[in-house]
Amino acid sequence: MSTQEQTPGADPLHLNELASDPELLSDFVVEAREHLSAVELHLLALDQDPKNHEALNAIFRGFHTIKGLAGFLGLPAVQEVAHEVETVLDLARTGGLTVTPKHIDVILASKDHLNEWMSELQELLTNGKTPKPPGSQELLASIHELSANNVETAPAGDAAAARDAAAADPVADPAADPVATALSSLSAATAAQEPASGVESRSGESRSIKVDTQKLDFLVDMVGEMVIAQSLVKHDPDLAITGKPRLTRNLAQLARITGEVQRTAMAMRMIPIRQLFHKMTRLVRDLSRKTGKQIELDLIGEDTELDRNIVEELADPVMHMVRNSVDHGIETAEERARAGKSRTARVLLKAAHQAGHILLQISDDGRGLSTEKILKKARERGLVAEGAQLSDNDIFNLIFAPGFSTAEQVTSVSGRGVGMDVVKKQILKLRGKIEIQSVAGKGATFLLKVPLTLAIIDGLLASVGKEVYIVPIFAVREMFRPSGEMLSTVEQRDEMVLVRGALLPIVRLHRKFGVQPKTEVLSDSLLIVTEAAGKRFCLVVDELMGKQEVVIKSLGGSLRNIPGLAGGAILGDGRVGLILDPEGIFGMAGR
Repeated sequence: MSTQEQTPGADPLHLNELASDPELLSDFVVEAREHLSAVELHLLALDQDPKNHEALNAIFRGFHTIKGLAGFLGLPAVQEVAHEVETVLDLARTGGLTVTPKHIDVILASKDHLNEWMSELQELLTNGKTPKPPGSQELLASIHELSANNVETAPAGDAAAARDAAAADPVADPAADPVATALSSLSAATAAQEPASGVESRSGESRSIKVDTQKLDFLVDMVGEMVIAQSLVKHDPDLAITGKPRLTRNLAQLARITGEVQRTAMAMRMIPIRQLFHKMTRLVRDLSRKTGKQIELDLIGEDTELDRNIVEELADPVMHMVRNSVDHGIETAEERARAGKSRTARVLLKAAHQAGHILLQISDDGRGLSTEKILKKARERGLVAEGAQLSDNDIFNLIFAPGFSTAEQVTSVSGRGVGMDVVKKQILKLRGKIEIQSVAGKGATFLLKVPLTLAIIDGLLASVGKEVYIVPIFAVREMFRPSGEMLSTVEQRDEMVLVRGALLPIVRLHRKFGVQPKTEVLSDSLLIVTEAAGKRFCLVVDELMGKQEVVIKSLGGSLRNIPGLAGGAILGDGRVGLILDPEGIFGMAGR
């Protein structure tokens, strides 16, 4: 929308001299985004309980602060939207207006509008691009309508409570100076960037600083290099010759300190999964209103921490599965009532730690997955032969086929299974796995298991000839040396081994990667039972070299897409070990 559509006389982007300071403008963008994120959470809480005065006051404070900052920096269009929303919120605070879902919709739209502004200002800071101010006339008209036509008289008790809350809130004071508020906010943001003189402030509260994520990633990389260097020193053959006790003790001390620094650096990059869960809260609300379904979202384990990069990579897969669950997993209120269910459906998001991994659960109590529909569609597409007998788990996994869908009609949201191949690829990219549990008429559950971090991995070191390979510990089930009676072949071609009553295929690594092994006699080799894509198979190696936590290194552009390899790691003796990708190796084996 053109600038002419803005309020007459108000230049939407007339930054004053103070705002021309990139640091001040950057502080404003960061702080405004934090306020807007908090505003969305409180709006969703207010949507559930319109009498939640604490949430109402928090939303008011957020828009009030943004208004003051925008006026301070010379952003009248941002200031006007924040001011008009503030007017509506003030009516609600003083009992002159009862909050309804319509009010929540418009205020959420205002929040999204201001987020667009922050994105444009960020582009100005990052790339020097001239911002394209989002039009606000239609939004302002909607806000004016709320305050003009929807003013209601609240019960005397509620109005009194709202006035008391407003009186207790210093922001509600009409004499409050928004410029003073802005100066105070910017001063606080600037102070947060100053070097801390101690771990705690004078008041005894913990202090924190904002650090650019690129600097943090670089720190983690350098700590990884330090760990590698320490390992090289520890395994240096010259040190083994000296064998001096004091040197050994000093190296042990160095290893302990290095390990602590590495754990601390990794912990700095860990963030709660809360921000991902809260995005889903807004998504479920919007979809429930769009589809006309009654849905409640339950969140468990919001404080579970994992690597920031993992959280970002999980956003799209989780969002896609939640959309599918709401659109095609959950029935309408009438259908649920006929089935003897509560008219209000429930969607559960749960996160928990499990043996160095994060276990993420997305569940609903809807209609569940229909094995008959999935199997019928798979046969129509030629994915399953006529007469083939599949377990429920095998049938569920068919939805991960590219473009697979059982939806009878295409909706504007999605169909359960559409794009699920992309979801699975993303999870596998994170070295994770996905499982499905479903009971027809009862609901469906998707279980995602991904590592806490992508920077380090616990691996089993195994040699094949002169090469060293690293098998991720999470994929290893057991290891053994086979006897002759355990081995067999299928059609004189495919080798199999009998393990605990099950025949497992054998994959010879030396044939896959063109390596000369010490021996090709299976009874003289070791087999590692590995699991990938829900299937087990055995890797043939010459010998095991132990377990080690290694720092993952990229193989570079030319070697990045080699099937069966996930990366590399520098070992203690200076050699490079290749990290195996069990899923890729299983695919290479021609399952």
